Amino acid sequence: MTRSALIFATFLLGFPLLKAAPEHRPNLVIFISDDHTAADSSVYGSKEMDTPNMARISAAGMTFDRAYAASPTCAPSRAAMLTGLMPARNGAEPNHAAPRPEIKKLPAYLHELGYEVVSFGKVGHYNQTKNYGFDYCANTNFHEDIAIPEALKWLEARNSDKPLCLFVGTNWPHVPWPGTPEGHDPNAVGIPKNHVDTPLTHQARARYYAAITRMDNELGQVYDLARKKFSDDLFFLHFADQGAQWPFGKWTLYEDGIRVPMIAVWPGHTKAGSRSDAMVSLIDVLPTLVDVAGGDKLENIDGRSFINVISGKAATHRDRVYVTHSGDGDFNVYPSRCVRDARWKYILNLHPEFKFTSHITKAGEAGSDYWRSWIKKAESNPVAATKVKRYQQRPKEELYDLANDPLEQNNLTDDPAQTERLAAMRADLERWMKEQGDKCTVFGKPTMMEAQ
Repeated sequence: MTRSALIFATFLLGFPLLKAAPEHRPNLVIFISDDHTAADSSVYGSKEMDTPNMARISAAGMTFDRAYAASPTCAPSRAAMLTGLMPARNGAEPNHAAPRPEIKKLPAYLHELGYEVVSFGKVGHYNQTKNYGFDYCANTNFHEDIAIPEALKWLEARNSDKPLCLFVGTNWPHVPWPGTPEGHDPNAVGIPKNHVDTPLTHQARARYYAAITRMDNELGQVYDLARKKFSDDLFFLHFADQGAQWPFGKWTLYEDGIRVPMIAVWPGHTKAGSRSDAMVSLIDVLPTLVDVAGGDKLENIDGRSFINVISGKAATHRDRVYVTHSGDGDFNVYPSRCVRDARWKYILNLHPEFKFTSHITKAGEAGSDYWRSWIKKAESNPVAATKVKRYQQRPKEELYDLANDPLEQNNLTDDPAQTERLAAMRADLERWMKEQGDKCTVFGKPTMMEAQ
């Protein structure tokens, strides 16, 4: 008897209708790197940093060239990813803040679809991960680097018919970087043009590259075991939470702080070796995972599924992304907002009278020893002095043509040719902030600019 005939017969006999068998749910494995600027990998064109595991995973799936964090700071970025809501809406605006308890979070959505949802390492912001509703989470302390081997051991031993969503969060390349360059020659590494070239910068850069190499190795181990365990019955996603802890990176709204690597592999759905310039945000991860898992379209969140991009059915996703930053305790207390479209970026610094300070500028902080060499060089080198000043002192508004100025060195707010564009982007950002209920709160105690 055909299914349609069976349904008709049960209707005539008054029996309850048979429910359709649940749609097959692919296993989901997500690997998150920590403080990794997209440009610092061979997949994104770096000539300095070879990332062979990223490269072979990229060759197996789709690489996103325009993926963005919701905030360039660990806790707000991860909270946004795990709630699908921007920081002002989920409550985690400054670093170390957590989203409001009543907000529905990613594990709950997947539990409704029958998933076991597990987390190893830094997935939420360290021990906050325990409050997100995972079935099991482990190794959530700062740089608890045993997380990846523990995740591999757990996955190898797992025996269950339930579909799995596994998050694995490495602490690399978050500081403190390895104590030695581990094979990266400090004298051979190049220094980004927006940084100050000193011997200590070379040494720090080499140690940062060593940390990326560690991350890349762990990524390869997790990917290989996931493929071994699930074969093609797998959706694999890799991304970073925000850019690296370098000047003009983490804690800032420049591209080095907010643009992140992202690679998706979905056998039978993604075209191997494909690239996409579709603009996506980490708030889109939650609805995308629910979509891949066969769930319904989600309402009342900021994120939107980009499954059609992953599967090759669409070439675009967002026409612009918005990013916010507040501060980290009493460091980088510098509330800023930005909007970025395919070519242009507008940054609004709410309090330009504040001085931008960070763990980088604090003597004795991990990974910041090179900063003192920047200050020293700035005393006699005007170019170095300009870079140091620009990191800590910024105007109220910034406008950049990213097609012609990817390092965001030429602020066009005073260019008469950009008057209309500046006004339009300013109005758009202000509208969005109002929609978000953004109160422009100053968290922490700011450092004021010295009198000129």
